[in-house]
Amino acid sequence: MVNGMDLMEPLVWIITVVVLLAILLPQMVRILREYERGVIFRLGKFLSVKGPGFILLIPFIDRIERIDLRVLTINVERQEIITMDNVTVHVDAVVFFRVVDAERAVIQVERYMEATTWLAQATLRSIVGQVELDELLAERETVNKKIQDIIDRQTDPWGIKVVSVEVRDVVLPENMKRVMARQAEVERDRRAKVIHAEGEFQAAARLVEAAEMMRDHPIALHLRYLQTMSDVADEKNATFAFIPFPMELLEAFRSIGSLAGKGDKGPGG
Repeated sequence: MVNGMDLMEPLVWIITVVVLLAILLPQMVRILREYERGVIFRLGKFLSVKGPGFILLIPFIDRIERIDLRVLTINVERQEIITMDNVTVHVDAVVFFRVVDAERAVIQVERYMEATTWLAQATLRSIVGQVELDELLAERETVNKKIQDIIDRQTDPWGIKVVSVEVRDVVLPENMKRVMARQAEVERDRRAKVIHAEGEFQAAARLVEAAEMMRDHPIALHLRYLQTMSDVADEKNATFAFIPFPMELLEAFRSIGSLAGKGDKGPGG
């Protein structure tokens, strides 16, 4: 019986050690990935930032907070916002940020992810309320940059760097969509009229140039007359009669007109 008790004692010690190791090892050993850092607290006081790799802790004395250093995203839920020109829109956005200082991200703010989310929502509402609808739609990059700068400035003491902010969608009321559609249609009509007027102006200018050229060079008028005859002759569904118009007759009329002009001036003119 004594020999049995002697054999049981080492077995009990082995079982005890195994149980203690099973309990203590998870508290003693941490393995951090390349993109992770561990903020170590000893008896509640900040000790150091460690990682990546193998981390050894004192059980029940040391505590570790894991921090992910990769770029993280926050989905800013859609909000109803009134723009500066009193238009109600629904806007949502996404924020990209990363932790650059693990110590401050743990010590300076409670739950930095949640804090950054609430800050992004408040900033989105503030900035959109300070711009007009046209600016929000046409200058989206400018609005994004304003929101990014404000969030980045506010989160800098937390050890957080805002990489970018993107306003994803701007939903307009149905009546505003109809108004903008009519406005776009009116703008298209205006441009069409301007283009048509420009074309008429250029055509008139060309006609004036052609008239001046024919006045200075009568042979050009004769050539144009012959071209017109050739074009009309191609028509097969009608019959036309042409009367030759000698250029000498045109010159005679021009001479008469010149003499009449001189006579009108007279001695008293």
